[in-house]
Amino acid sequence: MTGLYNSHERKHRDTAKRNERIVLMKGLYDIHCHILPGVDDGARNMEESLWMLSKEYKEGVRHVILTPHFRYEMFEPHMNIVTRQFMQLRREAIKIGQGDLQLYLGCELHSSMDMVECLKKGRRLTLAGSRYVLVEFSNSDEKSYIEERVRSLLMNGSIPIIAHAERYKATRSDIRFLEELREAGAYIQINADTISGESGFGAKLFAKKLMKQGILDFVGSDGHRQNERIPQIGKCAAKIYFLYGEEKALVKKYSQMAVEKIMGKEYVKKILIDNPGKITER
Repeated sequence: MTGLYNSHERKHRDTAKRNERIVLMKGLYDIHCHILPGVDDGARNMEESLWMLSKEYKEGVRHVILTPHFRYEMFEPHMNIVTRQFMQLRREAIKIGQGDLQLYLGCELHSSMDMVECLKKGRRLTLAGSRYVLVEFSNSDEKSYIEERVRSLLMNGSIPIIAHAERYKATRSDIRFLEELREAGAYIQINADTISGESGFGAKLFAKKLMKQGILDFVGSDGHRQNERIPQIGKCAAKIYFLYGEEKALVKKYSQMAVEKIMGKEYVKKILIDNPGKITER
């Protein structure tokens, strides 16, 4: 019994050490979160916002795009309030870490027939003042509606990022449909807790398929609160690094293991640093 206990302890320590090495990869991005306080169903106050930002920082995140919801009859925060809360949070966040945590303002825009007009008139924001738009759909939306709304954004010069694509019936049931949306010019985002397995086995399997086929562009925490849907970008990065790299190594010679782990690290860098870096570059 003691031997079994020691074995579990060693496994836990080894996992912790591996995760710690991932944390050393600083400069990670979180492009989708609800950390801005008091504007949607995310952080309830400044204290909770700062707790979540501190957690992000400890996990290697250095760039956070705050994306409060905008959805008619559910979340309609006035832009003046959103901007005021952002300015206050940015002042407070200077105290975190070495003062190198960068905050940007954006929006998770629920699809509607006038969303292009909302963006044109500045009633809602793109991500960090870029052309990228984080767009959310309803679970039951048909493929035809999703495609039409994506194309409407593209035709007006925006670059749509489909938020948590693992949630929609239309995309879960047909990966080829996601490929078609990407070919049209859209990008695909899934949530960190989906990759780490906390959203269920089916969602995790879907995420692995996207990664294997090379059609995953971004990962976001979709973090909401201190005790509910906690930001877990670091845990997700560790999962990608070891599973993505080592899974391929299983069918190759041991001597190639190091090469495969490098591939895992490069994949983390691609979807959590390089791709999101294009959003904030000027």
